[in-house]
Amino acid sequence: MIRCIAVDDEAYAANIIADYISKVPFLEMVGKTTSPIEAINWVQDGKVDLVFLDIQMPELTGIQFMKICGSKCKVILTTAYPEYALEGYEHDVVDYLLKPIPFDRFFKAVHKAQSMLQLQDVGKPEAAELAPSADQNIPSPAPDYMFVKGESKNKFLKVAYSDILYVEGLKNYVSLYLPGQRLVTYQSLTDLTEQLPQPPFYRVHRSYIISIDKVSMIDGNTIYVGNTEIPIGETYRDSFLSMIR
Repeated sequence: MIRCIAVDDEAYAANIIADYISKVPFLEMVGKTTSPIEAINWVQDGKVDLVFLDIQMPELTGIQFMKICGSKCKVILTTAYPEYALEGYEHDVVDYLLKPIPFDRFFKAVHKAQSMLQLQDVGKPEAAELAPSADQNIPSPAPDYMFVKGESKNKFLKVAYSDILYVEGLKNYVSLYLPGQRLVTYQSLTDLTEQLPQPPFYRVHRSYIISIDKVSMIDGNTIYVGNTEIPIGETYRDSFLSMIR
């Protein structure tokens, strides 16, 4: 069981998380609070594995909370402010949930937390006594690559995420631009958006996904990846510019 707490200065928001936790068999609700100070005491006492943490709180911000608690627990951020995403991931958060949080998105995040905590336990001395049998699946770290369909039916190409400069959608096809290479594969841009890790990848236009690591400059509504100019779509502009600020 994963021991959880919900920390939010708005009680109704903590209640929603508590209700979600009660619906997941491998989660155990340890407590909910509007006081991050109280939550820190629970973490310091070793009572917590996973914290659902708001960012904007008057007593103590979520970022300050994480700096104090360090690696004593895993954290899933719950906030209405997308601009904190990058800073959150710098503190190794499990996931970043934007309010209002749908249950399916919550469920995806806690499964990710479960995998990370199981991997963490494998390295502990007591894990040897609880070693899984050969037919049990031990979660693997998230891969740093993906496979895309090639030009023939049974051909698949391995592409490292770190090599992708940007992606352009072309109706039912996408072009992946790599250093000195362009790969075209049969897939929708929407499906690829869900497959690529965020960050560093962000959809910035109905026809483009960029890797924030490869951006050399942003000038107004134009992103520069090397010498390539990529427009920022009106639908994506506010959230993208808030994130980089």
